[in-house]
Amino acid sequence: MSGYFSFSSIKNSKNKFKQLLITVSQKSEIFMSKFEVVTTIGLGYIGLPTASLIARSGIRVQGVDVNPKVVEAVNLGEIIIVEPDLDELVHQVVEDNLLSAHTEVQEADVYTIAVPTPFKGNHEPDISYVLDATKAAIPVLKEGDLFIIESTSPVGTTEKVRDLIYTKRPELEDRIFIAYCPERVLPGNIIYELEHNDRVIGGIDEMSTEMACEFFRNFVVGELHKTNSRTAEMCKLVENSSRDVQIAFANELSVICEKAGINVWELIELANKHPRVNILSPGCGVGGHCIAVDPYFIVSEYPLESQIIGKAREINNYKAFWCVEKIKNARLQFQLDRGYEPKIAVMGLAFKPNIDDLRESPAMYIANKITQSQQDDYLIVEPNIEEHSSFQICDYQIAFDMADMIVYLVAHNEFKNLPFSDEKVILDFCGVTNHQEKIFNEIPVEIPKPRENKRKKLR
Repeated sequence: MSGYFSFSSIKNSKNKFKQLLITVSQKSEIFMSKFEVVTTIGLGYIGLPTASLIARSGIRVQGVDVNPKVVEAVNLGEIIIVEPDLDELVHQVVEDNLLSAHTEVQEADVYTIAVPTPFKGNHEPDISYVLDATKAAIPVLKEGDLFIIESTSPVGTTEKVRDLIYTKRPELEDRIFIAYCPERVLPGNIIYELEHNDRVIGGIDEMSTEMACEFFRNFVVGELHKTNSRTAEMCKLVENSSRDVQIAFANELSVICEKAGINVWELIELANKHPRVNILSPGCGVGGHCIAVDPYFIVSEYPLESQIIGKAREINNYKAFWCVEKIKNARLQFQLDRGYEPKIAVMGLAFKPNIDDLRESPAMYIANKITQSQQDDYLIVEPNIEEHSSFQICDYQIAFDMADMIVYLVAHNEFKNLPFSDEKVILDFCGVTNHQEKIFNEIPVEIPKPRENKRKKLR
């Protein structure tokens, strides 16, 4: 068989073995001609950057989204999310007729799925969006197509997608290529990381893995690591669970240090002087649609075996509750000492600095909790969004000037340029200031001397 390679696709042990032989030269020709048109289903925080990057490589991309506003914006060369460099990239590829957006799935050679995979109320993963996207694509699939799932998914999802396709279109069994390739990106640096980060690619069979690798080589300069679909799925979950565990350690330290009267920021800086220690920075919790969600995909399937992973989730969720109690106590102390309710600036709603993504944000949880009784005394700040359905968004400088108490929840760059004022009570849960002594010793908190005000007095 010199000069040839073979591949096999086996649905299960009862399926008959099928084999296809092609010459190495034919293989190159097939790969070069296969990827002329791509359909990307889901034009959100991952789907749109991915579609734009593919289009920049010269491949025509048809984006699909259920939100007409997203489709309209993309076709105008615009975006409705905040991500550095994405607006310019989208504008360019749309202008070059390499990217278009639609509300219905379009026929293509390659299909990429980048839709949300949230969890249900009991923290069980919900893959309904992935299955719905697959169902929408099934009618237009044809022999030789490549079908790639990028959505973070529980182990076995790619196999479920394969079975769904083969059930609806049995004539495509072993005639299309199906693979899983999760993204590994940091919001705020997505374009660069999509292109330069290494990727893990796992197909339902060897040839699907090979075909997916050839596709990603068109626009990814990072190394491509081949495996099977189940290992690739677990790899993404493990990566984010590892981060969650590390953050939980830092957040737990912050709570311990508050009780011990130790500046946690100084402590971590000193501990990290050790050549083999790298403690992360604490915050007000963990958010986003990856680190705060993915560990549950493991815990729900392996509850007895995932003790550390499950406990890390509890710690990081508790940290947000802890911050709520600290803010309430500081506010009460202010009221007792001053005789009136303080004006409080809540600085940041996003789940991490310098983005507009509020998904699973601990800052959002905190803002909702502390404003339940009344919002009049709170100034809600999020410089990366213009409006919010629940809060009136205030300019960060105006909020800082008006407030008696400043609560830093997210370390946006804008906040780092604000001065530290001795006239204000500052609670810094994310390391914006260099005055962390005040953060972890709020109660009792040193309150500034009263100043003339016209706000309502306590009854």
